[in-house]
Amino acid sequence: MKTAKYVEDLKSKTAADLEKELVAAKKELFNLKFQNATNQLDNTSRIKEVRKNIARIQTIIAEKANA
Repeated sequence: MKTAKYVEDLKSKTAADLEKELVAAKKELFNLKFQNATNQLDNTSRIKEVRKNIARIQTIIAEKANA
């Protein structure tokens, strides 16, 4: 499954790498929202996917902080 592999990759990263990944995902989400507002976005389901990835990254960061 694609999602499980992505989560495993996230778990193997350091906290600094996760923060960089989070910033990149938030920038991508901003760009997607901007493209959607200007009717330039073809694949609107990508917004939902990026939002879920941001939540996954934040969850892994919280798990590492509590450990």
